[in-house]
Amino acid sequence: MGRPVGKILLVGFGPGHAEHITACARSALMESEVIVGYNTYVDLIRPLLTTQQIVRTGMTEEVSRAQEAVRLAEAGKKVAVISSGDAGVYGMAGLVYEVLIEKGWHPETGIGVEVIPGISAINSCASLLGAPVMHDACTISLSDHLTPWEVISKRIEAAAAADFVIALYNPRSGRRTKQIIETQKILLKYRSPDTPVGLVKSAYRERQQVVVTTLGRMLDHEIGMLTTVLIGNGSTFVHEGLMITPRGYQRKYTLDQTVQALKPHERLRPEAEPWALEAAGAPDAADEMSPVQLAEEALSMLERRETGVASIFEVAVSAGLAEKKITPEQMRCLAEVAGAEGEIHYTPDHRLLLKVPTENPDRVVEQLSAAGLLLEPVGNVVQLKACDFCDGDKGESIPQLEELQKRIGGLGVPKELKIGFNGCAMACYGAVTEDIAIVHRRGTYDLFLGGKKIGRNAQVAKRVAEGLTPDELIAAVEQTVRAYKEQAEPNERFHKFFKRVEEIGGFRYTEGQITIEPLACGD
Repeated sequence: MGRPVGKILLVGFGPGHAEHITACARSALMESEVIVGYNTYVDLIRPLLTTQQIVRTGMTEEVSRAQEAVRLAEAGKKVAVISSGDAGVYGMAGLVYEVLIEKGWHPETGIGVEVIPGISAINSCASLLGAPVMHDACTISLSDHLTPWEVISKRIEAAAAADFVIALYNPRSGRRTKQIIETQKILLKYRSPDTPVGLVKSAYRERQQVVVTTLGRMLDHEIGMLTTVLIGNGSTFVHEGLMITPRGYQRKYTLDQTVQALKPHERLRPEAEPWALEAAGAPDAADEMSPVQLAEEALSMLERRETGVASIFEVAVSAGLAEKKITPEQMRCLAEVAGAEGEIHYTPDHRLLLKVPTENPDRVVEQLSAAGLLLEPVGNVVQLKACDFCDGDKGESIPQLEELQKRIGGLGVPKELKIGFNGCAMACYGAVTEDIAIVHRRGTYDLFLGGKKIGRNAQVAKRVAEGLTPDELIAAVEQTVRAYKEQAEPNERFHKFFKRVEEIGGFRYTEGQITIEPLACGD
C-alpha cells in the first residue's frame, strides 16, 4: 500500500507582519487546501489566503485543531496548521506530532509532515530592544495551565542562578496575575533590581509597544498575554534606550583600537583564555564558584530537589447507567482513592467527577471498578444520561441503553455529546433537551435530535422519528453519532451541526415538530 497523499505543514508565520513571513511559509500557505488555526492568527494571515478552506477555533482548543488537521490530512488534504512565531516554540508542531504518534503514525509510511520555521518572539522582540540576547539565553512560559507551577518556578530559579538572559512567554492573563509577581521575587534573589528588562507587546503588529525598564520596576508597567518579557543577565546594560548584552569580546579585544594586542593565531591559546575549563583546571573547593560551576550547580538543582509531579487523572464515576444509588461502601472506596489531594465534584449529569493525582491510573480504575462503580472518560466524548426507570420498575428498555453504551459510550467526538434516555413517555429526567434524546413508549422509541439544554436560547430537540423498533433505534443513533464525529467541525456543537448539514442519516432538520398524541406515564 502506498504512502497517503495527505500532508501537514506546520507553519510558523513570525510576529504577524507580512514582511516577516518567510517565503517558505508563504509558499506553504498558498499550496495548502485547508488552513487550521487560532482565530486571531487566521485573521493575521487572511490577506495571503485565496480559496483555502479555513478551520478556526478559539483559545484552549489546540488539541481539537491538531486532531482535525490529522483527520483532514488522512483524508488526503494538504493542511497548513499555523502558529505565530515559530511552530516549534510553544506552537502547534509538538502537539500535532503527539496526536499522530497516539494514532500509530510512522514518518516513513504515514502522512507527510513538514515544519516550516518562523521568527520566534524572543528574536522579534529582541530586535526591537537592541541586542539583549547576545549571550546564553532561555525561554520560559509562565502559563501553568499545562505545566505545574512548581516545575516552572524551579526553572526560573535555575535560569536566574545561572545568569541566563531570560525570555518570559505568556507572562500574565486576566486570570493568571500572580505568576509574574512570583517570578520577579525569584529573580531578585539572584539579580540586581537595576537589571535591564524589556517589555514588548504585539511586536511588529499595529498596536506594538516597547518599554525598557528594570527588574525592580517592571511590574509598574502593563504586562499581558501579548507581552514578551526579556530580562537581561548580569552584564546587560542600556545605552540610549537600547538593551545590549555583551558577548564577551572585551575579555580578549580592545574595542576602541584597530590594532589588537593579541594576534589572530594567539587568540585561541589556553593562556589567552584563563577562564576556560581546561585552563582553569580543578578549582579549589574554598574558591569562589566560577561561572561554569555556577551554571552546573543551578542546573543540578532540578536533580537534587524532588521534581516528580504526579499527573492528574480525571474520570467520571457513577453507580451505573440506570442506577442512581451509590452505596456507603462505594462512597468510602471513592473517598479512599481521592485521598487528601484528590477532588470529587458533583455534576448535573448523574455522575461524580474524580480528579486524583496519580502515576498509576490503572490502579485507580481497578479499585473503583472492583467496588461496582461505572467509570467513563471525560471531555469531548459521547455520554449517555438515563433516568432511573422508576427504580427499575419500568426497565424494559434498559438493554437498549446498555447496547448504546457498549457501541458509542465514551466515543471521541468534536464536542461533548450528551444522549438523554427516558424509559417512558413522561420523560421526567428531561431527555428531550439533550443533544440527542430517546423516549421509550409502548415497546417502541421516539428519537429527538438537536436539543440545547442551557443558555438564553435553550431549545427542545427536534422530534425526527417515532415508533422505532429497538434495532432501528440502535442503528439510527449510532449512524447519527458517527456522522457527527466524522463531519462536524472542531468544537461544533451537535445542534449547530444538525442545522448546518440539514440532514443526518435520513433525518432532516425542520423548524417544526412532528405532532403525536401525548401519553401518560406508564403507557
